[in-house]
Order: sequence, then structure tokens, then C-alpha cells
Amino acid sequence: MPGRTRRAPVDLLVPAAVPRCPRIPLPVMNKETEIKLRASRATLAALRDHPLLKKRNKSGWQQRELYNQYYDTAGRDLAGAKVALRVRRDGETYIQTLKSRGQSVAGLSERNEWEWYLETPELDLGKLGDDCWPAALADLDKSLIQPAFTTDFVREYTEIAWGRGKAKVVIEAALDLGKVLAGEHEEEICELELELRQGDPEALLELAEALTADLPLMPCDISKAERGYRLFDADSYQVRLAVPELSAEQPLDDAFAALAWHLLGSSQRLAEQYRFNGHWRLLADWLAQLIDLRALLGSLGQAAPRATSHDLRAALDALLEDWRPRILAGQHDEAARQAAAGQFAEELDATRWGHFSLSASNWLLRRTWTSQRSHRGERQGAAALGNWLTHQLSDEAGALNLARYQQQPADLGEQLPRLERMLVWLRLARPALELPEVDRLYGELAKLAELATTAPDAEHLAARTAQAHTVATLKAWKALTK
Repeated sequence: MPGRTRRAPVDLLVPAAVPRCPRIPLPVMNKETEIKLRASRATLAALRDHPLLKKRNKSGWQQRELYNQYYDTAGRDLAGAKVALRVRRDGETYIQTLKSRGQSVAGLSERNEWEWYLETPELDLGKLGDDCWPAALADLDKSLIQPAFTTDFVREYTEIAWGRGKAKVVIEAALDLGKVLAGEHEEEICELELELRQGDPEALLELAEALTADLPLMPCDISKAERGYRLFDADSYQVRLAVPELSAEQPLDDAFAALAWHLLGSSQRLAEQYRFNGHWRLLADWLAQLIDLRALLGSLGQAAPRATSHDLRAALDALLEDWRPRILAGQHDEAARQAAAGQFAEELDATRWGHFSLSASNWLLRRTWTSQRSHRGERQGAAALGNWLTHQLSDEAGALNLARYQQQPADLGEQLPRLERMLVWLRLARPALELPEVDRLYGELAKLAELATTAPDAEHLAARTAQAHTVATLKAWKALTK
């Protein structure tokens, strides 16, 4: 049967319902947008009767059993090329699917996908032609492809629809419960998938945000294929996303949006991986993303009126108030590290993390910070990043007044928010700056910020004084404060 191409989310490895007859060509779907949310079994049960789903349910809940065999080489060449290859059994129908990596922005994603009906459950290598096979694998001997792992789950699904203004919204809600099996290892599948069929992506985020306000649902930017590979190698799941490429000419609004999406998406992936393996460094990095996001929000001045970010900042402040002391304690206390695992599990069993994540995604998609701006705020938002950032860092450096903290190092902690605002831009937007030795400035300023969090004993006070002096003598610092 002929293959077909469609656009689908990067985290989607389960297509929508398809015709059961293998002699009918698959329907063409140009684009799909989806959000995946991890749940508990109790939460899945509660979702069936949630008022937002129950009221808008147009078809009733239906059920399918889906079995998927994934394939790769022994050297995981397909995974290395960001390709997923599987054969699915859906009732009496067999479907071969090839998916390639697309773009993912904190849960809203797209990817290329090709599907073919098969007469038997055997993989058909002949269908993997140049029209779909990635160039990175052009020299791969396809005969080396073999079974890798399986997913076996029950899907309960329904279509919900409602009017949003003058537009109609249609979303498929799917409750998946089952297992990923990889050799002797397995992981439970227990999640909600919301797939946009008709309407604006904002409607999808609005629904997800409303559900996370009531139920503990964790944004889960990991596909079922990535879970299978992770069971073989825990480090195969990439938690450190590529930093967006910024330019000095880019408008501030666009640069801020790119960095905020990056930090939010990274925090979601770090939370998922820490939940999976409990490695302390992942939790510390998760907190670091939230600190950077809070600093970013606080740095925009009139380009983001405080009223537009009040709720988001309040949610971040509550998370940081709880988690910053725990991470600081865990840096030197193994018992605190061990306790953090249980505390994080409790965090995920509540609604706060999921609701914050979806609220932030909705806020960014709507570009809410651009509302209620003055004329000056509009000009700042449209300003070239390089010009705005140089002035912003110069203002922050002047207000920091390092000479004071060389004399009064005990007060340095009060400047931690300012230091963090400078550091987030220096870390993520250095290519947009024309400053001498800017990398060194970032490194030395980061040391000063770390000292600002330490106990103000005699040893650390002396270190603060010395580090403040070091920063004040840097060429980049002198350029900012001249």
C-alpha cells in the first residue's frame, strides 16, 4: 500500500483512529498539535468524569488495544538520527510507521510521519525509500534493523467539542494505560493525550491548564519511543535542550519568548528525568531553569508590565521559596538529598507543578506580556536585542555598586535577584553582546552570585569581598559602568 506523509507532534507516537480495512488508503492529515500529560491511575479515572470533558463529550468513551513493536539496529542508529520505526497492531489491522524528529516547544510540537498498511505484522523494509528515509541514514544497511522494544496499552478515547467565540474547537482526549517493555525492563504508561483536531492551539492549552488546576497532571515531553530507549540507557533522553540562537538585531519580544520557551521546556524535561531516576544533579538543574525564568521575567521593565506577569511570577516565587532552600541544603547534606526525592514526588502528586507549567505555556503562546503596554513599553519590546541588552546590563551593573559590597560583604545577599537577572542574559544571549571578555564576566559574576547564597561567616565574607573586587576589575565590567 502507498505511504503517506503528515505532520504530527514530536511527542506523539500514537496516531488518531484509522480505518480498519487495510485496503483503504490512510487519510492525509497535514498537521497535528498535541499535549501529553502524565497521570496516576486515580487521575485517569477522575478524568472520565471531569466536568470539562463530560459536558463537551460528543461521542462517548471508546476503547482500543494497541500493541507496537519498535525497531532499530543494535547500535541504535535510528535513535541517533531521531527516527522512530514501528509496526502497530490495532485490532486486525497492521500499520507500519516511520517518524522523524520535528520541533517541540514545551509540549506543542510537530514531526514528519509516514504510514503504510501491512498484510502481516512483519516489518517491510522495502517501504523505507528515499522519499521518507533520512539522509543521515543513507549509508545504513537496513537489513541490520531488528526488534528493539514494545509498547502495549489500552486507549480510552473520546472527541470533545465546544464553541470558542465564533470558532469551533474539536479535541480528541485519550487515556492510555499499559507498559513499555525493553528486554528485562519495563515502565508503566499512564497518561492523558489531548490532540487538537480543529481550532486554535490556544484552546488546547486552555483545556489542559483548566484540567491541571483540578487534577495532578504532569507535562510530559517524552514519547513512548523515547521511554523505550531510556529503559536501555537512562541518558538517552535529552534533558538539555539546545539554546536558541539569538542575534543582536532580533526584537526583544522575540528573544524573550525564545528564551522563556527554552527554559520552560528544559524544566519540564528535567522534572520528568528526575522523576524517573532520582539523580540529584537533575533536580538542581531543574531549579536553575526556574531561577533563570524568574530572573528573565523580572528583567523586562516596561516591555512587560508587572500586572501582565503577576500570577506567573507569584507561582514561580512559591516554587522557589520551597525548593531553593532544599537544593541549597542538599549541596552538603546527603540526608537532604534523599529527602528531596520524596518531597518532589509529593510535588507531582499535587496540582502546582502541572498547573504552573501549562499556565506558563499559555501565557507565552498568547504573548500576554505585550498587553497593557505603554508606548514606551512597545518601543522597548520592538528594540534590537543588542542595544537593549547592553543598556539593561549597564543599568544593572551601575545599581549593583560593587564598591559598597567590597566594604559591606554581609549585605551581598540582597543583590541576588539583580545578579540572577544579569546572569540569565549573559548565559543565554552572549552572542548578541559586544563586550570584551564577556565569557569571563559571566564566569566571575556566577561565582559572586554563588557566594551571595552562602552563610555570611568570616571565611565567606572574605571570599565575597575578594570576588567583588575581581568582578570590578574586569574589562567587560568597566565597559558597562563607564
